[in-house]
Formats: sequence, structure tokens, C-alpha cells
Amino acid sequence: MPKKKTKTDLDTLTPKQIVTELDRYIVGQGKAKRAVAVALRNRIRRLKLEPELREDVAPKNILMIGPTGVGKTEIARRLARLAGSPFIKIEATKYTEVGYVGRDVESMVRDLMAAGFQMVKQEMQESVKERAEERAEERILDLLLPGSVKRKKAAAAARDMPVKPAFRPVNSFSITSDSGPSVMGTMVQVGIPISRKKRNEETPEAKPRELTPEEQAAMEAEKAKYESTREKFRTMLRDGLFEDKTVEVDVNQEIQLPSFGMLGSGFEEIESGLSGLAGMLGGGKKKKVLTVKRAREILISEEAEKLIDQDRVTEEARNRVQEMGIIFIDEIDKIAVRGDSGGHDVSREGVQRDILPIVEGATVNTKWGPVDTSHVLFIAAGAFSISKPSDLIPELQGRFPLRVELDSLGKDDFLRILTEPKNSLTKQYTDLLKTEEVEIEFLPDSIRRLAEIAAEVNSRLENIGARRLHTIMETLLENISFDAPDIAPQKITITPEFVDERLKDIAEDQDLGRYIL
Repeated sequence: MPKKKTKTDLDTLTPKQIVTELDRYIVGQGKAKRAVAVALRNRIRRLKLEPELREDVAPKNILMIGPTGVGKTEIARRLARLAGSPFIKIEATKYTEVGYVGRDVESMVRDLMAAGFQMVKQEMQESVKERAEERAEERILDLLLPGSVKRKKAAAAARDMPVKPAFRPVNSFSITSDSGPSVMGTMVQVGIPISRKKRNEETPEAKPRELTPEEQAAMEAEKAKYESTREKFRTMLRDGLFEDKTVEVDVNQEIQLPSFGMLGSGFEEIESGLSGLAGMLGGGKKKKVLTVKRAREILISEEAEKLIDQDRVTEEARNRVQEMGIIFIDEIDKIAVRGDSGGHDVSREGVQRDILPIVEGATVNTKWGPVDTSHVLFIAAGAFSISKPSDLIPELQGRFPLRVELDSLGKDDFLRILTEPKNSLTKQYTDLLKTEEVEIEFLPDSIRRLAEIAAEVNSRLENIGARRLHTIMETLLENISFDAPDIAPQKITITPEFVDERLKDIAEDQDLGRYIL
């Protein structure tokens, strides 16, 4: 997970630096990058305002317009990673209006809060990881040396074990009755039992006898032997000599609850409430026999969980979601109602009207408490190939004041995508095959030829943008990837002739349906 940007880092993150960072992963689309860079910078500026003014500064939501595969989602995702912001991507078509079976629009806020909670929790666990590893190591040593642990527990139990009640006869008595038999008995005094530990604290004179020098020496020798053995085991454990040894571990069990998410909006709230109840109740412990390697992972996780303050995690996550959260709404054009449709599409328009309050600012109940969406940044995107942005309801249009059109990708863009990004496609495939000791080298002319073919295929068929390159690369290297384990070690040079030979069917055949993603 990317490291969260600190406040100082965000303060120094200028719009130019944001664009430069996005350029490392995304080719072109300068307008969109500038728009999101300004939006992020404005959020940083807002946090420096006086509280009274800060509440009135609303985020400037963005509507991205452009064909598929040009980088809309990637821009939003990289922006969130750069700022350390909670981020989710949702599909507008998965939501239905209230009263219809489907996902409630408020669930997007619950999903964002879940992402924020997990992000903050991981960060806090990372900050206590060293202490958690030390505590987990001690627990593993206790499991590897069970005899000493049993003796410790037995001694502690003996100290705290209550003393048996004392009964002492005091006097005898008899009751005589004219109408029935006589009753005889004995009065006794009953002592109240207290633990030996408490008795020793309250009555110092009742302390046990002191050990003789010989007994003290024997105890010290046993303790030294135990410590020496424990340190030897610690060294062996750190050297990895116990990784495959099995130990019996008490593992926390979580209560499994049925999922209500697909049954409608009301059931989602029930599911959220039950999840919170399950978290409070816990699932108890269950014994499992695991290898030391696996046990260490579980114990580190448990110890890190104990070391962090869950209330603080919740508070920080809610604050970060409300101040820096980003929701990316994709396929928003699919819920737009075309003006020439001859009427109103109730379902699509209903979804828009349900999304509107969330975008405007509403309080949504989650299992981590209420979340206010007034300052969450919404980035919507769609191809708008059939409908137009003006087909959205006017109220929703007004909530996305910034509109950015993304350009279609051509040959030059594909060439840059194949070579410029930090983790370009050619680098990905080169490193993948290197794991099989097969080294491939792309000549500059061969990369240029790949870009030409991708642009040509997109012009003939449906334009799917940069996703076309994945199809091209998979077809190009299919045989090499299949035979790699058998031909290794080997070096293969990808030439223009090799590209034409492998992709000639794609380049020449007009019926390219089987090559479409």
C-alpha cells in the first residue's frame, strides 16, 4: 500500500508537481490532469482556512468525458494514491432508486468509509509492527517451550486459589416441642475464604517461610537454565530453523453473518448493524495446528490489533473520508436520459435523483458512525457516445461544474504508452518472462510497428483505446510465453519482421472479431 502523504508533503505538492507525478504513469490527457491537480490543491488550501469559512467551501466536482481506455479511471486512482485519500470506484449502472431491488446509492459512502477505515488501520498497524513482532516472538517461544509456561500458570493459580472455608463448632442446642419430635444441633463458625495472595497482603505475619540458601540456589539455577534455553530457541527462531515446525495456536474467530447486500437498501442497513454487533461480540478462540511461519503472521496481526486504538482508527478514518475522500462514478452516461427518447426513463432518472443528495452533501449512517459527504470529491466519467452530458438532470449537472474532455489515443500515444510510463507494457512483459530466464529485447522499430497496428485496428473496429495494446501484446508473445519454461535460458529479440509475422492476421483480416477484448 502506498505510504500516506503527511500534511507537510501535501502542503508542498503544487499542481505542477501533481501533473508531473501523473505523467509518470499516464500518457497525454493534459487537460484532465490539470483539472484534478487544481481540485486536489484546492482541498489542501481549504484545510488552511478558518473553520467557519472552511465549511462553506465546497469541492469542485469533475465530469470527465471521453471514450473507453483513455485513462479516466487511472487518473482518478493515481490522484488518490498520491494524496493518500480514501478512494473507491463504482459503476453508476449497479445502483437503483429506492424501492427497487438493487444496491442503494448510500452504499457507495459505506464502501468509501470501509476503504478509509482499512487504510488508516493498516497505517497504524505498520507504525506498531516492530512491537507487534517482538510480542509475537515471545508468544511463539512460549509455544515452543510449553513446560515453562505451564509451570508459570500453575504457580500463579496456586497463589490466587482460595483457601478452603474453616468450620469451628461453637455450641450445641436443642429445641423441644410438645406437638412433635425434638430437634438437636450444633452451632458452627464459618470462616470466609480468601486467596492466599490477598491473605499475605492483609496479614504480613502469615507470609510463607523463607527459602533456604540451597533452595534459592536451585531455583536460580533452574531459572538461568530456562533463560539460556529460551535464548537459544530465540536465536534458532530468528535463523528460520523452526519455520516448518508445527505449534498449536489459539486463533481469534469472527462471527460469520449472512450477506444482505443484494436484497435491497433496507437490508444493507441491517447488514451494517449486524456487522458492528459481530465486531463487539467477537467470535471467541479456536485452537489450530499451524506451522511457525503461518503462526507468526497470525500472531503479529493479533498483537498489532491489540496495540492500536480502534476508536482512534475510526475517528481518523471518518475525518479523512469526510475531508479527503474521493468517489469515482464510472459509466454515468448510462443513467442519462436521452432527450429524443420520447419520455422519461423512470429507473435511470430515479438513480440520478438518488445520487444527487449524496453529491450535494448528506449524512449517511455506517457501522463506524455517521459520515458527512459535503466535502467528498466526486469525479464522474462516461463516454457519452449515445447520450450527452446535457441529458443528465439539471440539478446533477450543476453539481459537476468542471467538465474535461479527454482525447482519443492515436499511434503516437500508443508509442509513448509502450515506452514512457514507469511500468510500461513492454517492461511488464520483459520482467514477467525474465522470471523464466527468458530475456526479450524490443527493438525501437518493432515497438513503433506495434503502435501502428494498434491504431489501425482501433480505427477499423470499436475504439477501445489503450486496452487494445493488451490484445496486441498477448498475441505477439503467446508462443514465447507458452514455451518459456522449456526454452530457458534464452535471449529473444523482437524485430519488426517478428511483429508482422505474428500479427499479420490482425493487420490484414477485416473480420477481427475474435481478437476483440
